[in-house]
Amino acid sequence: MEYAENILETIGNTPLVKLNKLTAELPCLVLAKYETFNPGNSVKDRMALQMIEDAEADGRLKPGGTIIEGTSGNTGMGLALAAIVKGYKCVFVMADKQSKEKVDILKAVGAEVVVCPTDVEPTDPRSYYSVSKRLAEETPNAWYVNQYDNPSNTKAHYQSTGPEIWEQTEGKITHFVVGVGTGGTISGVGKYLKEQNPDVKVWGIDTYGSVFKKYHETGIFDENEIYPYVTEGIGEDILPENVDFSIIDGFTKVTDKDAAVYTQRLSKEEGMFLGNSAGAAIKGVLQLKEHFTKDDVVVVLFHDHGSRYVGKMFNDSWMREKGYIE
Repeated sequence: MEYAENILETIGNTPLVKLNKLTAELPCLVLAKYETFNPGNSVKDRMALQMIEDAEADGRLKPGGTIIEGTSGNTGMGLALAAIVKGYKCVFVMADKQSKEKVDILKAVGAEVVVCPTDVEPTDPRSYYSVSKRLAEETPNAWYVNQYDNPSNTKAHYQSTGPEIWEQTEGKITHFVVGVGTGGTISGVGKYLKEQNPDVKVWGIDTYGSVFKKYHETGIFDENEIYPYVTEGIGEDILPENVDFSIIDGFTKVTDKDAAVYTQRLSKEEGMFLGNSAGAAIKGVLQLKEHFTKDDVVVVLFHDHGSRYVGKMFNDSWMREKGYIE
């Protein structure tokens, strides 16, 4: 009989799926690394399990402990699934810009959720970075995950996502395109792919209101680049240690409106019911059109599932309110 011992054994080995209608104007083959097939419906299941296993191995996470993390939702889901199987408690801190669905889903898997204001400095005691750290210090037998600076995040993608993409494309991949938040996916996958073939180009998708693109191009951390934005799961107002800028060939920025509109279009034109960052990622691929030739194989990674956004990007009254559709 063929079965997994528990839900964690179903993480990884997600399919590559060809895009057809939205990429018709491009000369190349565009393949989506479709991460919603993970049990928590996102790419973050991979690094969540890796971070927990590494923390267990070196004693940072002890039996019966409490896992504490600031999350936009998906890392929390991956951590919660592993915590259920392994017997830990979870407390997740989220910014109030995240969708209600994300909060509800985390509660559905038994996590406690603390919501903080979005529009404050990272160093502000109310920010979700600060609150996570404080709760970890105050809670007995707690482990603060810190996905931004935790090297196990990048390691997960170096050991699983990167090799899968290389094997699935038979080494024919020429470009890897992905939204950048904590930086683990782009750095881990990018490092692995460039070790196999240094000519593979690695492109990050950034958003307006985030510091990545300018920092990559100039080495300047420009606080004037930082302002509130709607797109979820990508962009940052800090420089996470997991973002290895030396591996990234370039960034393209996608507007909140384009990210939202293309999230809807993926669903209606490709049958791909995906999250907000997938809309940003596919629009980013289209913006990079002049970099591709007919022989190229472009892999774009789609992070998470549309069910997290039914009250937002898939809600036409919300889209109208934002001025994204007529």
